Amino acid sequence: MITSVLVANRGEIACRVFRTCGELGIRTVAVYSDADENALHTRVADEAVRLPGAAPSDTYLRGDLIVKAALSAGVDAVHPGYGFLSENAGFARAVLDAGLVWIGPPPEAIEAMASKTRAKKLMGLEPLETVTAADLPVLVKAAAGGGGRGMRVVRELDALDAELTAARAEALSAFGDGEVFVEPYVEGGRHVEVQILADAHGTVWALGTRDCSLQRRHQKVVEEAPAPGLGDLTETLYDLSVRAARAVDYVGAGTVEFLVADGKAHFLEMNTRLQVEHPVTEAVFGVDLVALQIQVAEGAALADDPPRARGHAIEARLYAEDPARSWAPQTGTLHRLAVAEGVRLDTGYTDGDPIGVHYDPMLAKAIAYAPSRAEALRKLSGALERADIHGPATNRDLLVRSLRHPEFAEARMDTGFYERHLVALTTPAPDPYAPLAAALADARGHARSRFGGWRNLPSQPQTKRYDLAGTEHEVRYRHTRAGLTADGVRVVHADARLVVLEVDGVRRKFEVTRYGDQVFVNATALTALPRFPDPTAQQAPGSLLAPMPGTVVRVAEGLATGAAVRAGEPLLWLEAMKMEHKISAPTAGTLSALHAIPGQQVEVGTLLAVVETTPVSTAPR
Repeated sequence: MITSVLVANRGEIACRVFRTCGELGIRTVAVYSDADENALHTRVADEAVRLPGAAPSDTYLRGDLIVKAALSAGVDAVHPGYGFLSENAGFARAVLDAGLVWIGPPPEAIEAMASKTRAKKLMGLEPLETVTAADLPVLVKAAAGGGGRGMRVVRELDALDAELTAARAEALSAFGDGEVFVEPYVEGGRHVEVQILADAHGTVWALGTRDCSLQRRHQKVVEEAPAPGLGDLTETLYDLSVRAARAVDYVGAGTVEFLVADGKAHFLEMNTRLQVEHPVTEAVFGVDLVALQIQVAEGAALADDPPRARGHAIEARLYAEDPARSWAPQTGTLHRLAVAEGVRLDTGYTDGDPIGVHYDPMLAKAIAYAPSRAEALRKLSGALERADIHGPATNRDLLVRSLRHPEFAEARMDTGFYERHLVALTTPAPDPYAPLAAALADARGHARSRFGGWRNLPSQPQTKRYDLAGTEHEVRYRHTRAGLTADGVRVVHADARLVVLEVDGVRRKFEVTRYGDQVFVNATALTALPRFPDPTAQQAPGSLLAPMPGTVVRVAEGLATGAAVRAGEPLLWLEAMKMEHKISAPTAGTLSALHAIPGQQVEVGTLLAVVETTPVSTAPR
């Protein structure tokens, strides 16, 4: 019987495992890097052990340190979570060799399936050894790990070498394994997966399907169970998944992934771990997969048949990122995160927590369950629309619009959804009355001080300026003896937290919260601008500024001051939150300054390079 568990992970998944352990009466131990010293998962665990350093390679990827932490804390078992070392057979063996229980599949099964190249060979498939123009498009893919890291779609043969290099670097950083391979890229397919659970007594459950087709950078954004519209293909997917599990004597929770196109299933991989999207399966089948993992690790036998599925569940991943700017990750303080009751929120953050640069930018997963898909969709989109998410920019608006898009609502989506619709889904549509509500809420606290004596003349208009979705808005209002007034609307009520406006006979409520210059009006984020802009804040034309905090991982080969560059030419790469971000020349010209150095840590706004616009040849260097 397991009485204590160390989770070899961080953030949301660590908190999720600890929650189940607490319900089972199991003592919990966290591990944490220096960057995570006060993270939520360290606070909710019964005990915590430090892993010195901040980078994943120094901390959460150090299996030796984690095993040492488990032994020093005196735990019975280790749960790997997902990502990091969760699919590392060597780590699993080290845990077992230390006399601890491993809450995961046998190391031999991990070895057989954790490498996507070996898994494909086991299923009778082979990666492409050489690539010709006839093979395009192809997908470069990391052999280890998941989460979309180390993946690149290549549509031009000349770009293959560069994408292989980038994929290797990203995979090595994320998983400690730089092996990549190339396979045909299936256009217009749906990403469908099957949750499996197996015990050590020969029973294998196929716990339904999930559709995970809405992806950015090959990383899932929205998932649901069951996958809609599969028809007779469902049983085929079950059979293939159970066959894959039995082929490697699998034990524990795992996921078999497919691309479905033209009524056919194309095997992708088997993930030998719990998946991020497991909550939708839990909701539909009424199970706790973590509790079942623990029971299987204790040697318990599963029932002959899995429980029956009921209803529908949809999960949306909330990221600290800006989808309109190449999904650039965001950092800062998460002041508040709250969704409506009845929607499950799995998160590794709480109000006031900092969002740093070292790890994945996922803030939380919101999961809605209902008797039908349409009801679950309405429930989740409405909850996200009304949620309090105060802090750095997030993908919340994108999620709401995605869930309400006709293609998704009618279950006609595929993995190319965002390639087709991203521009429309990220075109700003801010509430035009949000700046006025912010200004009135701010002014109301000072209104009384303006009426120290009686005056018979109307006041001059007051003005305030806000940045709203990248556009400057100036609003005007007046202080009168009757209160605050604004052109075109009736101010019904205004205080520092609530403004009620009547527009065309309809009363609208605006809840206003301010954190310094950052103002949140309902779901709209604004930045209060100074009355007089700082003239020293201007940058030279062509300046390339770091769009996020991160590390300069490399500079384009041969790039030096004085070089001619083409518009859109990649100049350097930043790594932030475990993903690489390309910094390209904004225009054709001459590189007049290069300040970026590989290994350099940069903050938002750091000057990386300057490109002076000059007539240059468009031929490659």
